[in-house]
Amino acid sequence: SQTGFKLQGSNTPNILVQSVLDYDTIKSVSLTLYAQDTPPGGAPGGGPSYTASASILVTIQDVDNRPPWFQPCTLTVVGTAKICVSHGYSGQVNLTVQEVGALSLQPGPVYAIDGDSGLNVEITYSFLSGNAAGTFEINANTGNITMTKPVDVPGPLVLTVLATQKVDSDKFATATVTLEVVKKSLNPPQFTQPEYEGFISADAGQGSMVLEGKGSTTPLRVLATDKDYADGVNPDVRYEVLGTTDFSVTPQGYVLLAKDLSPGTVTIELKAVDSSNEESSTAPLVVEVTPGGALGPGGDGYSVVDMAALGVSLAVLLVVCMVVIGLLVFHLQKGKAAWRKLSEASIFRSSLVGGSGGAKEGVQYTNEGFHKDDDASSTGSHVPDEVDVGRGSVPGARAVELPKEEVVLRASAPLHALLPDSSSLDGSDRADSEREVKPILTKERRVEEGYKSVWFKEDIDPNAKEEVVIIPDNGEREGDEEESLGSGAEEDDLPRSTPKVFFTNADVDSGLEGQSNQESDDDDDESQTADL
Repeated sequence: SQTGFKLQGSNTPNILVQSVLDYDTIKSVSLTLYAQDTPPGGAPGGGPSYTASASILVTIQDVDNRPPWFQPCTLTVVGTAKICVSHGYSGQVNLTVQEVGALSLQPGPVYAIDGDSGLNVEITYSFLSGNAAGTFEINANTGNITMTKPVDVPGPLVLTVLATQKVDSDKFATATVTLEVVKKSLNPPQFTQPEYEGFISADAGQGSMVLEGKGSTTPLRVLATDKDYADGVNPDVRYEVLGTTDFSVTPQGYVLLAKDLSPGTVTIELKAVDSSNEESSTAPLVVEVTPGGALGPGGDGYSVVDMAALGVSLAVLLVVCMVVIGLLVFHLQKGKAAWRKLSEASIFRSSLVGGSGGAKEGVQYTNEGFHKDDDASSTGSHVPDEVDVGRGSVPGARAVELPKEEVVLRASAPLHALLPDSSSLDGSDRADSEREVKPILTKERRVEEGYKSVWFKEDIDPNAKEEVVIIPDNGEREGDEEESLGSGAEEDDLPRSTPKVFFTNADVDSGLEGQSNQESDDDDDESQTADL
């Protein structure tokens, strides 16, 4: 007997197939058939028994039950079925260039066989998809792909190839052909040096850069240029280290230590590859691994940890400096505001005492401030109804009495000329604060910081051509007036047709000091101001 075959019966020598036969495994089977003229137990009564044998050769034939298989493929068995899986083909073509002849593909040309190897039915090829523009053509018998015109679009092109049996189109298979479209290259990338030399300390640690010299801290950089580009820079170039894993190279061309090495000399091979067309070139690199601490200026080595610690220290120092600068700026702004207030007061006082001419000889200025009516220490409370100036008098003019030692200040300029010009202040001070000097002439008292003013019971027009006279408030005012005006004063200096304004310099100083702005002052306080 033979596994896979059996007889139909002991008296019926028909040979039957007992299991499925695999043509790829068994092409033929040899069988031996025995015949006996007596029952299996022997002849009755112990008579003789005769036998005969014959050899039977069974040839197994293949049947058409499998589709074409693209080559190469990976054979896979699923139950009793066999499947051969193809991973497709790949190649590249140049943009705007028509290739001559069959395209070179990997892993080989497009080729398919009949899955039933015993039949080996002829296969025919065609494009199923991907060739809508008619750029490519495939040979129906060989499967070779050629170009009918240049490719005018960038990017990969995917063609689907259909392989069918000529005698049975229901037996078919498909495969993909992926074509990269690249710019035409006339030159591969070339390293700028035929050989490179680098140095690194044995204790530098993994990830450290190879240096270009023993006494240098400049990292070594390898570079490959491409003559196909005007500036020599090919953006598609990548770098590789061949034959070792002790070093690695970055896309920028810096060589890094990947493993700890002992002192000595290591030679590695670098490769520059144009990833758009896989053109490449190589160059050797000799790396001298020096004993620990032998690299760097003065023989000192600097590790990554040392550099990180230095960076942290510098960052802390920078933060401290910023804090100190902030404090200095804060104090400077405070001092600037105080100086601005002092400057405003000085400008206002200077305008009252004669501007740039300064104080005149023989004239005294006081800053007694504004006194309340009930202040017993206030100097003078008598307000005359009429005061004579020189040989003339101003009816109805009243003024607060001044101490005896104070003199009369006669100002021939208009009243608005005595007030400070706010435009003379520095522009930057104005931006710092809205509280600038704001001279006013009004009968209303304003308790508002930044105002330097003189209060009157009647509103005064700043543009009017009034004259301002400060007169004494004691009984000897007439004599003081004559002394202040001088012997050269004539009657025309005080024309009777020109209105005059009288106020004491105590009132002016009171406005400068701002002590009369208190809200507790009542209406009696206003009686100490000058009348129009």
